[in-house]
Order: sequence, then C-alpha cells, then structure tokens
Amino acid sequence: MSLVLLVAHHERPEAAVLARHAAEWLDERGHLVCMLPEDAAAVGLSDRAVAAADAAAVDLAVSFGGDGTVLRTVELVSAKGVPIIAVNVGLLGYLTEVEPPAMTNGLERFFSGDYELDERMMVSARIGADGPTIRALNEVVVEKRSSGHTVRLLVRIDGSVFTSYAADGLIVATPTGSTAYSLSARGPIVSPTHHALLLTPVSPHMLFDRSLVLDPREEVSIEVIGERSAEISVDGRPFGVLEHGEVLTCSRAAEVARFVRLTERHFHRILKAKFGLADR
Repeated sequence: MSLVLLVAHHERPEAAVLARHAAEWLDERGHLVCMLPEDAAAVGLSDRAVAAADAAAVDLAVSFGGDGTVLRTVELVSAKGVPIIAVNVGLLGYLTEVEPPAMTNGLERFFSGDYELDERMMVSARIGADGPTIRALNEVVVEKRSSGHTVRLLVRIDGSVFTSYAADGLIVATPTGSTAYSLSARGPIVSPTHHALLLTPVSPHMLFDRSLVLDPREEVSIEVIGERSAEISVDGRPFGVLEHGEVLTCSRAAEVARFVRLTERHFHRILKAKFGLADR
C-alpha cells in the first residue's frame, strides 16, 4: 500500500476528470490518495484533503496539468525525494511524461517497478546570510518592480565581483530551466541532464548581454546597488523583495527533482517537436 499525492490544474476540466479516475484506480488497488485542500476542492475530492506538510511525505506524486503544475508538484515533494509521474494536460509539456490515455498504464508500471528515475538538478536561493532557503527546478529571477526603469545589480561569482548590470533583471536557471524564461531572454538551450548554472540578463542596457554557463559548484550572488528595489521570483512564484544593499545568493541545491520515466527520452527530439523544426 502506498500513499499517493495528486496535484491537479484547477482550470482544466480534463485534469479534474483524470484526477478522479486516478483516485478511483488507486482506491481499488488498496492505495491511499491525498490532495492539497485547494486541489481537492477544485476536482471534487474534498474528502482527500491533507495539509501541505503531510503531502510532502508521500510515496508518489502524480501531476495533472502542464509544466506549471509540475513545478508546483516539485515544490511540494522535492525535499523528500518523492518520485513524480507527470501527466500532460498542458500545452508545451517539456516536463510531462505521460499522455492522458496512458495514465493507468503508467501507474501500473510504477507499482510493478517497470520504470526509471530521471533526476534533475535544482537551484536554491536565499536572501542574506541567514534568510530562508527556497528551491527551484527552472529558475530564480531578480527583476525590476515597475515598467520604464531598469535595476542595477552587482554579480559576484564565488565571492569575486564579476560585473554590474543595468537591466530589467537577471535569471539564474538550471539546465531544465534553459527552455523556460531564460530561453525567452535569449539564453542558451542546455540538455537537462547536464549540471550547470545559467546566468542570463533580461534586456540589459549595456554592451555585454551574454549568458554565462557556470560550473554547478559556483555560487552566484546578486546585490542591488541602485536605489530601485527588485522583485524575486522562484519558478514563477513570488519570493520577496531585494532592497538596496541586500544580496540574493544562488547555488546548486542539495535536493533533486525525481521524475518517473517510462520511455527513453531524447531531449533533442522533444525540442524539435515543441518548436516544429523541419527535417531539412
């Protein structure tokens, strides 16, 4: 018997249908199902609601949605190394593995041990020396708070000053996040199996506008040196505000995101399909 967390997109009817189907399938086989209260209410399974702290201590998490729902699932369970099955009810679906018709087959294969685990590097961030630490699978972003202005940000790498940026913001991304916000800011595309930290400026007002691909053991510190404060987001979630003189430190997280893989995945083929690239 396993405890399984279901995480569902709130605004996609197919996600709710799939979550209820999965709960029924798991119930019939003696497994326990739980959901966060807001997810449970959205899909009509309010009797399965548990607190977030209890949701983190499950044996398996199943995500029903797109990459945003996957990121939310990672946030909930990555600290405990819980494996994730990602069912694609989204648009791009870089992170999702299973199409809806194959959901029950995916669950069967997981419980029979017929799968592999794909471990993805994460990035951690904290404000100041003693601030709370949070993890991201895709990226940590330091960005201007209002339109029409840039922010001035000083970057140190392993404690040594690299340079200062006048820009709309800076992105510290993982290889998995290289196809997310960093890509839209003209950052490099990196295989998700690689280990690295990517530092990508957003609309820099300076001649140097290149991304850096850093060793995963290097630490990136970002300090606000102008009078304008900056907002911090972690995988699209607000994390805080960085005021003048405050420092955000980003480094490789000790934890990894663990995805259940049922087929051999080739990143270049996924990339080709998502971008509609021609054979010739």
